[in-house]
Amino acid sequence: MSTPITHASFTLSRTLNAPPSRVFEAFSDFASKKKWFGGPPEWNQGESSLEFREGGRETDVGGPEGGFVSTMQALYYDIVDNERIVYTYEMLLDGQRTSVSLSTVELQAEGDGTLLTLTEQGAYFTEVDQVAGRKEGTDGLLDALQAFVEGH
Repeated sequence: MSTPITHASFTLSRTLNAPPSRVFEAFSDFASKKKWFGGPPEWNQGESSLEFREGGRETDVGGPEGGFVSTMQALYYDIVDNERIVYTYEMLLDGQRTSVSLSTVELQAEGDGTLLTLTEQGAYFTEVDQVAGRKEGTDGLLDALQAFVEGH
């Protein structure tokens, strides 16, 4: 019998003390993205690439020393400079697909800052419910993004 699928979605928002162009650059520029996007500092970094364009791909592989290997592979579908990024991505754990998600990042100027809204709709392929963990992990990535774009 195959593993059941859990369908879920969540939305996270952040008000960032940086203009939309700075936030967009943090997603679109490989060197910038590597400074905030990834696993915990103690993880080993494997393959990492970013082809930020519609039809472009992104890969990020890493994991704890001697432990599991986490792989994220993304495909970009819609990019509007300084406003919107729409992409799909799959997560693999030790080479086994655990989820496929559609994500939308929306950036809206708010005074001198940016209101960032991230919405994820996912299909999760493991018996253990990963939705809370994915939301928590994404929330942590947005914390890292905020620290990066605000210069902390």
